[in-house]
Amino acid sequence: MSIQENYQRKSKNKITGAFGENIIAQFLIQRGYEILERNWRIREGEIDIVALSPAGIFTFVEVKTRSTLAFGHPLESIDNEKAHRLQRLALAWLATHKCFGCDYQIDGAAVLIAGDQSHSIEYRANLL
Repeated sequence: MSIQENYQRKSKNKITGAFGENIIAQFLIQRGYEILERNWRIREGEIDIVALSPAGIFTFVEVKTRSTLAFGHPLESIDNEKAHRLQRLALAWLATHKCFGCDYQIDGAAVLIAGDQSHSIEYRANLL
């Protein structure tokens, strides 16, 4: 793969990922969530979406977007190691925002994009 092909692939993946995150942000807003942050990043990693649920629970959402199931379902990529890293990131976010002892949960969201640009959403609450 040439440098240009690699760059184009990475650029397409970024666009696809941003599309999925936008879809899930709207999905949450429609359900009464308040989006607090997007793409919060520290050295250990990134949280795609931080939201506050209607019940007052901080919700940390990992979004996986795919245009094919050739490599498996998007949520299959959230293994135990990834889930525990998300938990550490969520605790770091809570500590940074002085929310010690606040209720929180870690959710996963999959966005599947069809060839006609329609999409489907699968949302799983409380991955841990």
